[in-house]
Amino acid sequence: MGDEVILLNLWLSPYGMRVRIALEIKGIKYENREEDLSNKSPLLLQMNPVHKKIPVLIHNGKSICESLIAVEYIDDVWNDKSPLLPSDPYQRSQAKFWANYVDTKLYEIALRFWRTEGEEKEAAREEFLECLKLLEEQLGDKPYFGGNNLGFVDIALVPLFCYFYTLNLYGNFIKEEQYPRIISWAKRCTQNDNVSKSFPEEQKFKESISQTRTNLNKE
Repeated sequence: MGDEVILLNLWLSPYGMRVRIALEIKGIKYENREEDLSNKSPLLLQMNPVHKKIPVLIHNGKSICESLIAVEYIDDVWNDKSPLLPSDPYQRSQAKFWANYVDTKLYEIALRFWRTEGEEKEAAREEFLECLKLLEEQLGDKPYFGGNNLGFVDIALVPLFCYFYTLNLYGNFIKEEQYPRIISWAKRCTQNDNVSKSFPEEQKFKESISQTRTNLNKE
């Protein structure tokens, strides 16, 4: 009997994308189960009774919640190939620091940008771009944040970048001439099959976002 790996997910979730990318990089066979968040399954409520959110990784009946924790778990358990975190303790701590920065700072700003209008939206946009500049400096001349291979920080950031750049959700939001390194990084990531197969289909994504905006405007 092999490992049973189930991912409780939502196709639109950037957090779920992180876990899918990690599983794909490691070559792990898994079942991706789509959740209806307006009618959460008994399994989701059982496996994540605290937050009742996706994604939830279920490995042989045991649940791992929160996307970055799940990615680290995947790296620890299937550690025989394609390491996602450095083995050196200091480099490992730095990777976790920047992944947490993306998780808490950048995603929070992106959410504020998404939910606001006018001056508040513009302020969030400027703050988001300032954070990108900092990440560009951290990336330097490396092909990936993980060095020569896609790693933990890349997995943390690329789903959000998928929305803002790859799927062109906000037009020319991130200008290539201002952020050449991060744009080159994004293109490199999207050419990785393990990343691209985890992305939502572009037309379906944009239709869903358009419907969400329409519903918000009706409220």
